[in-house]
Amino acid sequence: MGLRSLASDLRVVWNPRLRSTAGRAWPGQGVIELNPRLREFGDDEIRRTLLHELAHLVAHARAGRKRIAPHGPEWRFACADLGIAGESARHRLPLPRSRQKRRFRYECPVCGTGIERVRRLRRAAACFTCCKAHAGGRFDKRFQLVERDHCAATGLDP
Repeated sequence: MGLRSLASDLRVVWNPRLRSTAGRAWPGQGVIELNPRLREFGDDEIRRTLLHELAHLVAHARAGRKRIAPHGPEWRFACADLGIAGESARHRLPLPRSRQKRRFRYECPVCGTGIERVRRLRRAAACFTCCKAHAGGRFDKRFQLVERDHCAATGLDP
């Protein structure tokens, strides 16, 4: 695939701290972590999960410094190149699920589109739809997301 740097730096490790996720990729470090419980589901599931996570690393290596969506077109192309075209973004393994409350709500001041998050945003973020439509896809402060009362996201009274 022409990604010698990725191939030479790649590390695959079993991470016993993983509970609900089958695997995880760390593009900046060239590391893939796999849930040890994958062994219960056989070699085919281990291989599929490994290739799924490798596709993340390949997509990021090809994109360079450009930001890409976790399961966007770059990742789908990498999946196809790795022989797992049509790969799902989510696994369907019977691993325990953890649901976290989304306590923080952000809204676009222009279109009103809202997102709910588990954690606060660490840096300025803007409405993707508005930026794409009115700013050529670039960040524009006019569409910077504004934090709303976090109680609304939890369903609690203020």
